[in-house]
Amino acid sequence: MRIDSSSTAAAILSLVGGPANVTSVACCMTRLRLGLADASRADEEALRALPGVLGLVVADGSCQVVLGPGAVTRVTADFEKLTASASPARAPASPSGAPGSIDGSGASSPTAGTASLADVLGARGAASRQARRAGASGASGLKNALRRLAGVFVPLIPALVGCGILAGVNGLLLNAGWLPGLTPALTAVASGFMALIAVFVGLNTAKEFGGTPILGGAVAAIVVHPGVAKVTAFGVHLAPGQGGVLGALAAALLATYVEKRCRGRFPDALDVLLTPALTVLVAGLGTLYGLMYAAGAVSSAIGTAANWLLATTGAFAGLVLGGLFLPLVMLGLHQALIPVHATLIEQQGYTVLLPVLAMAGAGQVGAALAVYVRLRHDASLRTTIRSALPAGLLGVGEPLIYGVSLPLGRPFLTACAGGAAGGAFVGFFAMLGDRVGATAIGPSGWALFPLLAGNRGPGETAAIYAGGLLTGYAVGFAATYAFGGVAAAAAAATPVRDPHRS
Repeated sequence: MRIDSSSTAAAILSLVGGPANVTSVACCMTRLRLGLADASRADEEALRALPGVLGLVVADGSCQVVLGPGAVTRVTADFEKLTASASPARAPASPSGAPGSIDGSGASSPTAGTASLADVLGARGAASRQARRAGASGASGLKNALRRLAGVFVPLIPALVGCGILAGVNGLLLNAGWLPGLTPALTAVASGFMALIAVFVGLNTAKEFGGTPILGGAVAAIVVHPGVAKVTAFGVHLAPGQGGVLGALAAALLATYVEKRCRGRFPDALDVLLTPALTVLVAGLGTLYGLMYAAGAVSSAIGTAANWLLATTGAFAGLVLGGLFLPLVMLGLHQALIPVHATLIEQQGYTVLLPVLAMAGAGQVGAALAVYVRLRHDASLRTTIRSALPAGLLGVGEPLIYGVSLPLGRPFLTACAGGAAGGAFVGFFAMLGDRVGATAIGPSGWALFPLLAGNRGPGETAAIYAGGLLTGYAVGFAATYAFGGVAAAAAAATPVRDPHRS
């Protein structure tokens, strides 16, 4: 069902404390990401009950509302209009999403006086999130750094996806020899963004870390300027693009630091002239005579390590990566991989890690299907799973994680086992020389098929990825059905009869 984006945006704005409580607005493929001045003012229960909300994560001064692909773009646009105009927004007096529904889809609210398994799981999921937030103070510095890192790269995902799909279509046309008059134009359209991605990384980095965005972009542009080929650093000539997105990130961070040090040190009449000039000069020279060389070495090491890991220990590496990715997502640590993916895409045209990590979502889907089959008597939980499965198949796993597998306990572990099996499948073929990659980050599950690339034909690449998904589904289902402890959890959630009902 297509949600009303304007009313959803208004409801979310009201439930997170109004425009005065919102410090930043951004979106990725599936989430509306909000910075909040006071996260405690967010009404989590009411937010989850909104129609169209698939999941919610509130932690470390941020609120992430999972809306799914497509819907998140429309809601974000309306949300930004509301915050820009500071118009008061009211939440619906009676949201159609039932408060008892785990995923806020409005389906199957338990009957009054009945403690269904869905109620128990919802309470456990909320308790799990609260416990993680309570114990996250020691890691708040790391999480804040990862949140800012995501703030740099997440806004780039739509362009990466769009250009990645066009690059895939152009590759098919070139291989088939079709439309030879159009393919040069498609090549330019698909490649233009990647050629200048360093500039966009610089803009976003300065913006995220409190600098002037255009100065961050100006310094990061040095990384891709052809003139750097005439510069010698550490005895070797630099190459345009050396260091890639990591070099641009470091350059913009240095520019932000220099700018902050310069601000306020000059009279107002000179500040407007000297601060930008010194920022570009000092940060630019630092980029040329240090950061580009160092970032280039790190970028090369990342590419070499990723290829070696899958080519040498592919099955084992896939097993470990696929099995651990769900816990990383749960803890928010998966954001640390974003610059790694971006570096691989910039170097090789695709990231070989994302298809392996995407298998975690397949294990999650298989586990949820097993819970659905085992608990035939629990209509509420089965409706919740039916509502969340389409999003899970497209790689949006939060509703299934927080509403089903994590609160149940064992199904979360068996979902990880399914992800490990799917990752091992894809990794095994990498050992045989068949690499499967993704030309963009963000999509997962079935949504990743249009973005697949590799060193073989598109048919073989898609077949390997599909085989990994099916393996993840099957192992996640079988492990959960046999060892998930679902029957015991159902028995523990004994319905309580309402004394007022006959």
